[in-house]
Amino acid sequence: MTLLTALSGQPASVHHSGYGEYQRVYQQLYDEVPDAGALAREFLQAQLAQVRHAANELPDEPQHLCAWVEQRCAVVAQAYAEYLEQRQQGRPRRYFRNKAHALYVLQRVAPTKQVDGAWLYGLLHHWQDQRFDGLITTYLEELGDGEAAQNHVVIYRKLLSEHDADSDAGLEDEHYVQGALQMALGLCAEEFLPEVIGYNLGYEQLPLHLLISAYELSELGIDPYYFTLHVTIDNASSGHACKAAQSVLNLLPLGEGRAQFYQRVAQGYRLNDLGPGTTAVIERFNLHDEVVAMLERKRTFGQHMHSDYCRFEGKTVNQWLTTPGQIPGFLQALQDKGWIRLNQDPADSRFWQLIEGAGAAMFGVFSGYEKQLLHDWIAGEWASDQRVPPARPGRGSPFSREQQRPTDPDTQALVNALYNLTDEQQLQALIPWLSARRHCTPAGLYATRRFIQLRTRLR
Repeated sequence: MTLLTALSGQPASVHHSGYGEYQRVYQQLYDEVPDAGALAREFLQAQLAQVRHAANELPDEPQHLCAWVEQRCAVVAQAYAEYLEQRQQGRPRRYFRNKAHALYVLQRVAPTKQVDGAWLYGLLHHWQDQRFDGLITTYLEELGDGEAAQNHVVIYRKLLSEHDADSDAGLEDEHYVQGALQMALGLCAEEFLPEVIGYNLGYEQLPLHLLISAYELSELGIDPYYFTLHVTIDNASSGHACKAAQSVLNLLPLGEGRAQFYQRVAQGYRLNDLGPGTTAVIERFNLHDEVVAMLERKRTFGQHMHSDYCRFEGKTVNQWLTTPGQIPGFLQALQDKGWIRLNQDPADSRFWQLIEGAGAAMFGVFSGYEKQLLHDWIAGEWASDQRVPPARPGRGSPFSREQQRPTDPDTQALVNALYNLTDEQQLQALIPWLSARRHCTPAGLYATRRFIQLRTRLR
């Protein structure tokens, strides 16, 4: 019996209790369970087996990596310039048809974004080895150098919260693949060092979808700062993409084992291809289907909550909601009775009036994201003529540094625990607080700043 099987109590391919294999691994690693290291090792071995025979994109000789990175960046820059020219000529958005579409994508990539940088966590123990400087610097920058306003996970959570889109309802097991991989690599960095730096090489390349997403999110009134931040720090000149290539060269063995090490780097690089990428998530969105799926998820909560005085096609609302699979028919019945008027201002639809506005009978029933789905579905072609002010990248912090120290018990406990330790002992004690689960907390942010301070002092 494998560890994956033992943890689930059933074969890993069996989904139950709302958890699939990848989500289960993701949650176990995020929660830092006692067997997390063994689970991560087995999970990595299984994922590496999947990419063992995949095509290799890396140059045959590692010394060509830096030029290869620059060339890829140039191709992306040219493609983005062509995209901008097309938009200036009046072409529609390439990715997001409406705001609901954008929020759908932000939700489904959230499991990955909320462990941003986790694949590098295990390298912090090499803080004295200059060959790891680029990788450790990359990780600390993902953590915002301990500043909440720059911490990538904090920024992403704030983005979801601003649009009331921080629920995991509707996420599928495959959406947890990359996040689970990243945490597994971070926990097994010593054993899988070539794979870690190969994965980092792939992940830190500047993708075209990042540039286009930032542009189109702004058009839809969604703060693109998380994405524009990555555009600047992942550049090929001096950013994470450059550091990633240089780190491969720095850590390649000088003698025997060099070729095998580089082959393993390529294996780690290919791990980036597992699971649905951002563009695949974008392409899978169907507004009507997502509205139906959302209402189906909420159906069981509302099937006994409605009065019986209003009937549609001879059925009460409770009767429509009692049996699975009736949502499409219910929506059609609402349209037939004039309660939903598609391709018009949603304010003209009685159904929308029950959801939105002062005194709405169903106020609070739907989250911000769920209301956006319904709004954009009803609006349809009417919304194509509407414009919203473009969002400007923001840098607001959810909490200030002054608020962290006196009010957070974990931070105070950490300060007390460090009090009688030497600088090197403090560094070791701080590392667990820079993990995927902890670094975005007040104590984790403090630990990151203190780690940077001590590392600078001791170098």
